[in-house]
Amino acid sequence: MTDRQLIEAAMAARKNAYAPYSDFAVGAALLTEDGKVYSGSNVECVNYPSGCCAERVALYTAVAAGERKFKTIAVTGWKRDEAGKPCMPCGMCRQALYEFNTELRVITGSPDDIKVFILRDIFPYGFGGYGL
Repeated sequence: MTDRQLIEAAMAARKNAYAPYSDFAVGAALLTEDGKVYSGSNVECVNYPSGCCAERVALYTAVAAGERKFKTIAVTGWKRDEAGKPCMPCGMCRQALYEFNTELRVITGSPDDIKVFILRDIFPYGFGGYGL
């Protein structure tokens, strides 16, 4: 799967976001090392801490299916009336992803303007001692 296809999968997942409070819809698509893709969208609740980010929805769905090895995550998110702006995982999502692969590729943007990062570079000292 190409980065463009993975971004498009994240954009498709974003359409299912439940974001009535922030109006900030996020979609994520997580690529396993063997080529499977697990998608997620953010789910808000009136008491914000009970919601869940798209990245962790995708990750937890993959883990629940028995996956443990991940290659790349694509994240797209913006206000519903905007399109194609980069959106980075929050700290909680970075920590959850770090648990599985400090070298995970994190891509964001739009199909025509993809930004690529490595998780350890955007989260250099995640809890767990990796990279110290």
